[in-house]
Amino acid sequence: MAAIREHRDLAQRLDLIYSVGGAGMPTAVAVLIRMPEIGQLSREQAAALAGLAPYDDDSGEHSGARHVDGGRKRLRRALYTAALPASFRWNPQLIALYSRLRAAGKEHKQALIACARKLLIFINTVVARGTPWQDQPPLAATMGASPAS
Repeated sequence: MAAIREHRDLAQRLDLIYSVGGAGMPTAVAVLIRMPEIGQLSREQAAALAGLAPYDDDSGEHSGARHVDGGRKRLRRALYTAALPASFRWNPQLIALYSRLRAAGKEHKQALIACARKLLIFINTVVARGTPWQDQPPLAATMGASPAS
């Protein structure tokens, strides 16, 4: 932590990652250290690098199950570990996602992997934009356009 705080750009990215609901300080440090390119990737690239992107197991006419594979194992483990409390307590968007997936018949672990991927996408977006996480959208975004007078 002290080494990260010595560098202003790393400290800013760490604070942005930590602002995301469900990403505690251990997760924030793991993401910053294990994925230094965070904020410069597309959501698909970030998920693939973390090993959270679904890949098919198809060959010819055989259609196998989709599964996550490859990527950075320790980063994937950190995000998966953070997704459990985030999807039950800390992040309203992840709570809703987990509930929706379970209601649709997904298994617990499948839903948690989806929540871990979404958590990574939130982190990537926050770092790319350079603005801290907000649980609620800004009031202007929810008001919509006013009618012309």
